[in-house]
Amino acid sequence: MLPLLRRSAAARIVNMSSELGSLTHLADPGSPWSAYSSILLPYCTSKSALNAITVLHANEMRAEGILVNAVSPGYCATDLNRHTGIRTAAEGAAAAVHLATVGEDGPTGAFLAEDGPIPW
Repeated sequence: MLPLLRRSAAARIVNMSSELGSLTHLADPGSPWSAYSSILLPYCTSKSALNAITVLHANEMRAEGILVNAVSPGYCATDLNRHTGIRTAAEGAAAAVHLATVGEDGPTGAFLAEDGPIPW
């Protein structure tokens, strides 16, 4: 994909992450997310790894103007959680669509949700 992105006038990479990938949240015993760290170990670790990849790619591609960010859609009703999520897929996609279409002055190397930044 990189050769195609490099030819694009507005290249964007948006990685779908989760607040369960935030090491800050998982390390804080007072955080509601820390309770899930052992129950959802594979999920949490895969999202933390994706966040690291996001930062590394953002650093690598910054000079080329390719914006790379991670986004958390929130707790969306999907097959993964047997549709118990409180957000619709459309609501969850809003932040990702925003980052995919943001202008050249948009963020890169950021971890965001619809309501703002998430700590790494």
